Amino acid sequence: MKDFLESKAGRQLAEVAAVAMLLLVGCIAYDDLLLRLVQSISAGKAHLIIIILIVAGLASFAYSVLRILDMRNEMMSRRKAFDAADHIATHDHLTKLPNRYAFDRFVLSHPDEKLQDTGEDIGPQTATVFSIDLDGFKKVNDLLGHQGGDILLKEVSRRICALAEYECVFRFGGDEFVAVARNLLPEKEELFAQLLIHSVSRPVRIGTLLTEVGASVGYARLPDHGSSLEEVCHRSDVALYEAKSRGHNQYSLFQPEMQEKVSERAKLEGDLRRAIDEGKIDPFYQPLINLRTGEICGFEALARWNKDGVFVSPQQFIAVAEETGLITTLFEQLLSKACRDAQLWPGNLSLSFNVSPVQMEDRLLASRVLHILQQTGLQSSRLEIEITENALIDDPDLAAATIEQFHAAGIQVALDDFGTGYSSLAQLARFKFDKIKIDKSFVSSFTHNDKNAKIIDAVLGLSRSLNLKTTVEGIEENAQLAYFLGQGCDIGQGYIFGKAMPQSEVIGFVNDRKRALSA
Repeated sequence: MKDFLESKAGRQLAEVAAVAMLLLVGCIAYDDLLLRLVQSISAGKAHLIIIILIVAGLASFAYSVLRILDMRNEMMSRRKAFDAADHIATHDHLTKLPNRYAFDRFVLSHPDEKLQDTGEDIGPQTATVFSIDLDGFKKVNDLLGHQGGDILLKEVSRRICALAEYECVFRFGGDEFVAVARNLLPEKEELFAQLLIHSVSRPVRIGTLLTEVGASVGYARLPDHGSSLEEVCHRSDVALYEAKSRGHNQYSLFQPEMQEKVSERAKLEGDLRRAIDEGKIDPFYQPLINLRTGEICGFEALARWNKDGVFVSPQQFIAVAEETGLITTLFEQLLSKACRDAQLWPGNLSLSFNVSPVQMEDRLLASRVLHILQQTGLQSSRLEIEITENALIDDPDLAAATIEQFHAAGIQVALDDFGTGYSSLAQLARFKFDKIKIDKSFVSSFTHNDKNAKIIDAVLGLSRSLNLKTTVEGIEENAQLAYFLGQGCDIGQGYIFGKAMPQSEVIGFVNDRKRALSA
């Protein structure tokens, strides 16, 4: 009742009631006039009562019209509010494109429907779903901030929408877009994927800067790759994953065998999460040998995952950890184990530990390492962090700051896989390293490749001139060992000295090495 009285209709009813009350009061106050009116009616003057009834009827009609108009306006206001709320819910606020919810509602809610006909005689209806993911967008966000990233996303969405006349473009969130195209011939699908990549990868001006990103595209066709748009959309996403695995600016049409690959990858991710939660991934240790004395000078920690009696390739599960954001947890877990293990070694042995390119984007990386050293009690001077050249490219300023933090704490830093990344000499000039690790790809072929042999000689000469120690990876043959001994290389690593071993074998290996040298 209270709600009704507070509503517009209740207020109008109250106004009418007030008027009626005033009329009643007037009738009581002027009962003489009322009496004369009755006498007039008795005297045959009935037309007065008719006039009164007409006036009352007109008043009621006017009230009804007002109520109808008010109700209509109220319904229109509610409809506008609903439409506005619905538009907000189904459209991306930045690019104004329909979002994933719009795609789900208007397309996936009718899984057996193909797209409506255009009214033209174009034959049977087909649809191709293109899944588009930007390559390198995070770097733009990090360098130019979210405002710069927003400008880039709006420009990319404009370019995608401008490509063809029959496309519906959706932004699924982040840097992921979906385009639905009708009635494309197979050869046109491939061309459209190429056009998407070409259009997106053109430079974008943000303020005074020109920046660019790439694009990976996966696509699938209705009805060839699924009986509904929902299924085809999933298949295009599978194809996108395949395209991204090939590198930047790649495209891929869905193939049935891709589904199995994605399923295996999903299973590996689930198994990896459980393995990390249960602490089943352990550091193994490969010896580092002082080539001048033959003594062990340290060990490099290498991640090993024994899954049901079979070791999973580190290249495989480390890549999954990087893609899924598990790498930080895995890194902290392995470094903690390795530091505790190193505490049980002779105090003169160092611990080398790798940092992935993804981790170099973490501004708290140095703090995480120092916290683990504090927890485990390992001296910072015994820890050596290995960083690959590729890890320095995305954000050189952050990388330089992180390396400086390591040095300030007394941690040694080595440039890993030297010669395999970008602008190796430029890295030596810009960043402060204590050691260079020559990649094993040079070592394995230098005996029959004069060019690689000359590169190794140049690197060794360069390291001596810069007062940097050198470690040679992948020494497996006596001829290789003899060569590097003759060249004055500092440290050797490879199967000729020993494979990676669990902590339980380290002390025995150290003692055996000592006995062999003293014999």
